[in-house]
Amino acid sequence: MTELLSLSRAARLAGVTRAEIQKRIRHGEMETFEGQVAINDLLRVYPSVSLEQSGDFERVEQIKAEAYPRSHDEDTRLPSQQVLITRIKALAEALVQRVARVEALEQLLEEVRARLDEMAADAGDKSGASAAAETQTHTQAQALRDLSAWLQTRRTDLAESAVEAAQTQLLARDSFLRIMSASVKMIPSGHEFFVDGNESILEAAVRSGLRLSYGCASGNCGECKARLVSGEVYRLREHDYVLSEREKQMGYLLTCSHTAVTDLQLEAAEAHSPADLPEQEIQAQIRKLEPQSGGLMLLHVQTPRTNTLRFMAGQRARLRLADGPEQELPIASCPCNRRNLLFTLRQGDDAFSQAVFETVTPRQPVTLTGPYGDFVLADATEPAVFIALGDGIAPIKSLIEHAVSIDSIEAFHLYWSVPAPRMHDHQPWCRALRETLDNFAFTPLVDAACDDLLALLESDLEALPDNRYYIAGPGSAVQAVVSTLLAAGVPQARIASEELD
Repeated sequence: MTELLSLSRAARLAGVTRAEIQKRIRHGEMETFEGQVAINDLLRVYPSVSLEQSGDFERVEQIKAEAYPRSHDEDTRLPSQQVLITRIKALAEALVQRVARVEALEQLLEEVRARLDEMAADAGDKSGASAAAETQTHTQAQALRDLSAWLQTRRTDLAESAVEAAQTQLLARDSFLRIMSASVKMIPSGHEFFVDGNESILEAAVRSGLRLSYGCASGNCGECKARLVSGEVYRLREHDYVLSEREKQMGYLLTCSHTAVTDLQLEAAEAHSPADLPEQEIQAQIRKLEPQSGGLMLLHVQTPRTNTLRFMAGQRARLRLADGPEQELPIASCPCNRRNLLFTLRQGDDAFSQAVFETVTPRQPVTLTGPYGDFVLADATEPAVFIALGDGIAPIKSLIEHAVSIDSIEAFHLYWSVPAPRMHDHQPWCRALRETLDNFAFTPLVDAACDDLLALLESDLEALPDNRYYIAGPGSAVQAVVSTLLAAGVPQARIASEELD
């Protein structure tokens, strides 16, 4: 029986993105069986994949960590002792079942071979028949002996083949990964993510860019409730929210208080549009201020552990200082960063800007209200083109980080045009992503005209209408780029824009 792997596990084992696996499937290079791929197909498409720990995977993960912050506050460590023991026991039980199934199949094959030999002997023992009948029975007996010999040879060849050895190594590595992490598949969306180390299911979901419902994230409100369809979980911490007996019988649990022991299927609601998210007001604090060249400030805001802002990548929030000045700004970080939010602010003559550049200090309180706006990622896998004009990089950065987290978009290309080269403030971030991801391209531009941008797009992209476009920046510049794309044949439905004026 061919071993099947989920797309997420196949991608992790092959060392490629999930989007890359999906691309191969769409192009007919791999088959999928109810959302899973066969190990044989994985090894056929990626024959040079290293099945040993080479250090490359760790290097890529390190670059990703430098490209954008982790969402949880503690480093990912080994799972707890209880979770490790339970996972090892579950794998041991699965191994026993697999060994028993293999032995049963081996026994069945041996019985088939013995039966073929018996049939061949019976056919050869017939006597007193006509010459024609004897010839026919002799032919049948020889065919049965040949089939028996072929069956034995194939069994030996398969046991000794390189493919069998590669499959064994791949399954061994998959078993190790299952000890370190568990896969969760959401119903009905079909989204998948991994629970690593000692993190809760909710922490892992948010880190992976999923939009699960949650409130306090500490077991008090019950907003993160989900129904366990299959698999085994472990309670990390007690919670004050009380599930009814009916909910317990149906398999409901709080994702903030449980981790995955084995691979899970969970039924839970996810936000599909900005309308699904409530407006929130959160008392937060300024964590850090980082002045940049050209009169730009990176404003780091941190929310309480028990009250994080739920938002979609690309949305905005209103910041109000303790003494009154306020301003609505795009969030320049991924929802996967949870309590750590990044904003960029250009120095101006308004009260909020003057306060941030002149009097605000770290640890100062700030009130967050939001989220606002509908400049969000479409639920699609086509290649995405991000066009940032000046400070429009803030919401674009959020979208790209979210796209990397969910790992479902086939390819990314960022074009960033600024008035002067020194205004490419996020160059290290762009370079880190380009170095990490094979499907990410970055083109820095200076004061690019619409015609020049269109020429670049036509040169870089196979067909303009086949991509999705996300454009952010000053209103007039955004409108000009949108008009240029529409004139070039890009459908309006494939263009999302955010005017920052």
